[in-house]
Amino acid sequence: MQCKLMAAVLAAAIPLCASAQSSVTIYGVADAALAKEDTGAPGGSRTVVNSGNQSTSRVGFRGVEDLGNGLSAVFNLEAGVALDTGMGDSSLFGRRSVVGLKGGFGSLLVGREYTPIADVANASDINGQGFYGTNLNSFGANRLTRRISNSVNYKSNSMGGVIVSAGYGLGETLTGPSLDLMGLAVEYKANNIYLGAGYHQIERLASGDDKEMIFGAGFTAGAIEVRGNYMVANPTGNNNKYEQANAGVSYTFGSNKIYGNFQQSKLEGGAKGNGYSVAYSYALSKRTNVYTSYATIRNNNKATFGIFSAGATVVPPAGAVGSDPSAFSVGVRHSF
Repeated sequence: MQCKLMAAVLAAAIPLCASAQSSVTIYGVADAALAKEDTGAPGGSRTVVNSGNQSTSRVGFRGVEDLGNGLSAVFNLEAGVALDTGMGDSSLFGRRSVVGLKGGFGSLLVGREYTPIADVANASDINGQGFYGTNLNSFGANRLTRRISNSVNYKSNSMGGVIVSAGYGLGETLTGPSLDLMGLAVEYKANNIYLGAGYHQIERLASGDDKEMIFGAGFTAGAIEVRGNYMVANPTGNNNKYEQANAGVSYTFGSNKIYGNFQQSKLEGGAKGNGYSVAYSYALSKRTNVYTSYATIRNNNKATFGIFSAGATVVPPAGAVGSDPSAFSVGVRHSF
């Protein structure tokens, strides 16, 4: 059913794209890799074909209509696709589905959107939230929030390099805690310097609100780029605080780019894992590259922290504390 719906959307959009007055763009990413993954637990090693080790494979539709006087109507629908199986995400446009207005005031979008913290996390990750070893393992249950449904979102235009983002997601509950999320972020992007900070508050339990924070920074000097961040998720309750820090560097020479990142994750109860990752990419064209990626985490005897890439996870079983996961991949990525 989902495939039929996707085909119908594509068929409806193609005539718009062919029109000289079209304001709709079809875009996407196709990324697949051969990978060796090991959770570090007994029997936890396997060889797989993964979709999206550098970038999640996707198909999207982006549209703009000029309303005059500097005002535009905009929308974006984006669906994840697994190249290894041909399956789509459980939610058809779960990656992003927004509509709204854009003008001199900035943009105001309604729907399912990335959170303010997610913007900072992406901009301050040397891996661009791709490759094994990315900071995506800091998002999820009892961690930070990456996307919000039922939301209203505002983002300012750049003001001397400063951009302000705000989002409010409705939990839409009838009784009990509202599950509403309020988020705010401030970023500075100018003169090869990046600085960002974000904060979320979520009314998840009657006993108190969950709190999430991020601080990110980076700079570019010629062929060298440095990125890093510090993230905190503090759910309501005792001994629930989660922290992660990342520090990475990349170097570009010709069509080649090398990445390296150090990552440390901690839980308030004493669990700690130190992660190391390296990646290499070679650009065959502006749209196509081949890559290889490796990452590992050294967990202490209380931890089961896992490795994430854009589209894959390698996590020890809950009972295999102290296991050290690792992953290696070779892949190809094409954007259109």
